[in-house]
Amino acid sequence: MEHIKIFTQLIASELHLSEHAVSNTLKLLDEGCTIPFISRYRKERTGGLDEVQITAISDRAEHLAEIQKRKETIQKTIGEQDKLTPELQKRIQDCWELTTLEDIYLPYKPKRRTRAQVAREQGLEPLARLLLMQREQKPMQAAQRYVQGDVKDVATALKGAQDIIAEQMSEDERSRNLVRSAFRREAFIVSKAVKGKKDTDEAQKYSDYFDWEEPLKRCSSHRLLAMRRGESEGFLRISLTIDDDEAVRRLKRTIPPAPFPGGGTCRKLLEEAVEDGYKRLLLPSIETEFANLSKERADEEAIRVFAENLRQLLLSAPLGQKRVMGIDPGFRTGCKVVCLDAQGNLLHHEAIFPHPPVNHRMQASIHVQQMIQDYRIEAIAIGNGTASRETKDFVEDCLKLPSPSGEGTGVRLFVVSEDGASVYSASKVAREEFPDEDVTVRGAVSIGRRLMDPLAELVKIDPKSIGVGQYQHDVDQGKLKHSLDQVVESCVNLVGVNLNTASQHLLTYVSGLGPVLAQNIVNYRKENGAFTSRAQLKKVPRLGPAAYQQCAGFLRIPDAKNPLDNSAVHPESYHVVEQMAKDRQCSVGDLIRNQETRAQINLQQYVTDEVGLPTLTDIMKELEKPGRDPREQIEAFEFDPTVQAIEDLHEGMELPGIVTNIANFGAFVDIGVHHDGLVHVSQLANHYVSDPTQVVHLHQHVRVKVIGVDLRRQRISLSMKGLK
Repeated sequence: MEHIKIFTQLIASELHLSEHAVSNTLKLLDEGCTIPFISRYRKERTGGLDEVQITAISDRAEHLAEIQKRKETIQKTIGEQDKLTPELQKRIQDCWELTTLEDIYLPYKPKRRTRAQVAREQGLEPLARLLLMQREQKPMQAAQRYVQGDVKDVATALKGAQDIIAEQMSEDERSRNLVRSAFRREAFIVSKAVKGKKDTDEAQKYSDYFDWEEPLKRCSSHRLLAMRRGESEGFLRISLTIDDDEAVRRLKRTIPPAPFPGGGTCRKLLEEAVEDGYKRLLLPSIETEFANLSKERADEEAIRVFAENLRQLLLSAPLGQKRVMGIDPGFRTGCKVVCLDAQGNLLHHEAIFPHPPVNHRMQASIHVQQMIQDYRIEAIAIGNGTASRETKDFVEDCLKLPSPSGEGTGVRLFVVSEDGASVYSASKVAREEFPDEDVTVRGAVSIGRRLMDPLAELVKIDPKSIGVGQYQHDVDQGKLKHSLDQVVESCVNLVGVNLNTASQHLLTYVSGLGPVLAQNIVNYRKENGAFTSRAQLKKVPRLGPAAYQQCAGFLRIPDAKNPLDNSAVHPESYHVVEQMAKDRQCSVGDLIRNQETRAQINLQQYVTDEVGLPTLTDIMKELEKPGRDPREQIEAFEFDPTVQAIEDLHEGMELPGIVTNIANFGAFVDIGVHHDGLVHVSQLANHYVSDPTQVVHLHQHVRVKVIGVDLRRQRISLSMKGLK
């Protein structure tokens, strides 16, 4: 309990939040409440904290819990050595900074047999203390007393004593902080090409870093991760450097002055020990620490960017429940075509070959037109991979021809990102959905469904395979998964889920559910038919009161008898809306339909100890547009028809494009030439841009100017300055 109080104080101070809000949030999390639920339905208790703040509280509490666990281990280890004094124990208990905690523990930490340990076993620790006190006028003569056994001579004795001093200095908190401070202020990261590999084709992607150095504190996340990847692949050698001579001088200044002139020889021996301890022990330790720290910070930034990109992708505009044709384009193997009903069920599939080398264009055109008529197709989704532009041109020509019935089709055409579709098509989820179809059919279905509802389809795919991250395979995989899972959960619950059509995979991410309960809901649906009310959820096996409380508000039932079942109003607040309707002498449905009636409601009249103004305000917003989708409306897009390949580009061209990925250093834009161009952060706007996501978002339609084309490296440089 004492720990919770300390956690609350530390987190509130660090995040600049009230202790009351932090304390209540921690209690809610401890009770098993999810972050989306707390953010949406417990605003009175948290003071209106949003998901970002609640996530920060949760993450920080987990970190402090890990530190507390580490402190207990450290105290136990030191206690077993009979060295845990009350003063040392208090220092450990009061410490909540991991680096400082490890510094305190370092002198007591069990370690392999070091040179200093060997010297101690040879009985040289008293000699080391003599040198440290600098009171011995003739250290050589004093060392003679320790020449015995494995200590063959005076030089060996003095060297052993120096080893002990070097290790003590390297484990001393003041010395470590001194070197740590130097690294923090002035460390450089240096990258060099590995000899013999510089001229290989594989190494060329790292050519910018063959001879590179910059201050570590200015090294951006993407550059550090690029260098570290080059190092792991064997093309680069990375090191961190500071002014070693200056660092040694600073450490020598920490040696107390000799009490009398005769201490000169002792001082020289001490300075030698300090220099040895720095180069052999302290420098490698702090360099490793800062290498890990810089990598950790780079990981955090890369994960943050990836998470934001994923959020934007998952919240991409949906077409909605329309009858869709999905096309996975290809040349030699043809285009795989699927026809889906408005619920995304597969009705038909076949392959067409409109492109070389087969070139059955007329036959393919007839088949496409026939499928559009037979399955009453309303929209067509074409994957953006190989042969995408050619397939889009072919389908556009098909749509211009009169249909077999003689009527215009009115079909809308969209190009859809197919990143991860192949991963999905070979996954367990896809095999369970379509056990009798091959991977090409599953991939085309995924493309079609992505147009209808990107969120519902993309949750089936490992986020790392969706193609919106940078160096996602190089960062801490545990932290990446934790962050991305939180994003998926947040997006699913923000949009809400149709209880009667959602897949088991989508239901898994609903607040309070999970794989087992999600499958139980699907099974209940199969056995009993569609849900007609949220209250029916209580009949689902193993879905108890706690799970019902967490999930009910995020599940929607269109056309339910109670209109609130298709809204974000939580069942625990239904009685409030019913009382509002009763006071206005109308039904809940009338209250939703009539804005004038709602305008007459005085919210203060309904405030209680359990229901405050934040909840009441949310209820009124929801009654205005029950179950509204927060996502934008989808828009069609056209590439410049005169540009088909990178060779068609020249400087100065202005082209339409789609933002496909965002990194700290800029945005990647698809301009229809099979190679995305880069709008560097300096070219995003006429003003300084610190964060590209403040200027662009994923799938945004933009205009760009070509400012550079590197055919050898297949790189395209673009600018958005002055363009709209």
